[in-house]
Amino acid sequence: MEFIKPGTHIDFIGKRYFAFGVSGLMIVATIFLLLWRGGPNYGVDFSGGVVVQVKMDQKTSPSDIKQALQSVQLEDSIVQGFGDTDEAEYLIRIRQTHVELTGLSDHVEEALKAEFGKGVDIRRVEMVGASVGDDLRQQALFAIFYSILFIAIYISGRFELKWLMSIIMALSLIFVVYITSRFGVSVTWLILIALLVTLTLCLFLNLKYALGAIIALIHDVIITVGAFALTDREISLSIIAALLTIVGYSLNDTIIVFDRIRENLRRFKRRPFEQTMNASINETLSRTILTSGTTLMVVVALFILGGGVIHDFAFALLVGIVVGTYSSIFVASPILLIWEGKFGKRSRRKRD
Repeated sequence: MEFIKPGTHIDFIGKRYFAFGVSGLMIVATIFLLLWRGGPNYGVDFSGGVVVQVKMDQKTSPSDIKQALQSVQLEDSIVQGFGDTDEAEYLIRIRQTHVELTGLSDHVEEALKAEFGKGVDIRRVEMVGASVGDDLRQQALFAIFYSILFIAIYISGRFELKWLMSIIMALSLIFVVYITSRFGVSVTWLILIALLVTLTLCLFLNLKYALGAIIALIHDVIITVGAFALTDREISLSIIAALLTIVGYSLNDTIIVFDRIRENLRRFKRRPFEQTMNASINETLSRTILTSGTTLMVVVALFILGGGVIHDFAFALLVGIVVGTYSSIFVASPILLIWEGKFGKRSRRKRD
């Protein structure tokens, strides 16, 4: 099935500078929001503490709930709405990891009933220790990093047949991570250093397809995290699973475009590189719209009808699919053009 007629020519590459500006603004906004808020809004999975989910008969403000919790010394808790906006359901996040879990739900329920009446129902109570939460956060960051690293290795071997270079890059990164970790560097800085080394190795080892894919994936993850910071949503284990899903989905779109670019480069050796890239993106546009559109329909249904439990997960996928499709066209592909313009042989042939 083709939504786009054969021979359609949309100048995607010609709009690359506008796209770079939009992406740059979103990334800068994400960094500003994270700095302003003191980092991501980690859920109890990563920050440690106790989460109490409560459903009430009538909607009330989080400040009123916090005031009602003064009788049980939990007024410093974080209270957030949960689920649909028309539902009177709330998450009470208690950052105190030393709180006695036994009888906690009864104490919270009694305090809320004393303030708001009998229509109070405690749905769940979860507790994670601070050390466990910190360990989970580190493992989650490493999961995202290693997924991007293995993708870089696969892309290098798949498109450029440089398996040896990919192995060299992997061994170099393992060495860098090991040496850096010996100095007691935090996990966040460790991964940032490793990603910087990965991009540098892609440049020096001439792994242009891997470079484009990695930059696009980093772009997608950052903007999705920015959407969570903008909407003040929590980053939990389920959101890490969503981010890994986004990485895989975005890569699938990127591979489709890259594969067609490589095919057309072999068929039309004398055609200018920019023209070949535009033609390749237009030829895969029908498949991109069909794949993204059908996936978005399912995710939107989950987002609207799935309920509060998977609401944030569906939101992450919703943002990630849109941004991932965008980055395959306007980020990953233009990186190849920039590479060819700076280091490729095609730009030199054209000048000759």
